[in-house]
Amino acid sequence: MKIVISDPKTGKAYSKKIDSPATFANKRIGETVELGQIGLDGYEAKISGGSDKQGFPMKKDLKGSARHKIFILKNRKNGTKIRISKRGNTVSDETSQLNLMVTKHGAKKLEELLPKEGEIKEEKKTAKDVAIEKSLKIAEGQEELKEKPKGR
Repeated sequence: MKIVISDPKTGKAYSKKIDSPATFANKRIGETVELGQIGLDGYEAKISGGSDKQGFPMKKDLKGSARHKIFILKNRKNGTKIRISKRGNTVSDETSQLNLMVTKHGAKKLEELLPKEGEIKEEKKTAKDVAIEKSLKIAEGQEELKEKPKGR
């Protein structure tokens, strides 16, 4: 399960993957949770939302952990309604991401406890650059073939 912890003091969000989601099992949106069990001693956070494995978001108004199809009003003028799927407000095994908001801070800062992963990012090559590199490799290979003497 991926946990996204947002700090309202600094305005930053930190993510952490945990192996056992049992610490948050059967908790609901709006409940306060102690984060000492996941290595953040002294911190408390409020569950503010989440999503399931298929990407459907949790909704505070829906009870339970099952997925529900609900109608929402799309256009107030003509009364157009659409039917969408939302997950209930209870954390379960199907939950893949959980959003938390810090309510009580511990002794250490979150930046020290949860270092940013992947700060050094490799430059991504565009499709054009990749195509140019491929064509240059092919051209080099053809030049090598031309340079080899043909013998009988």
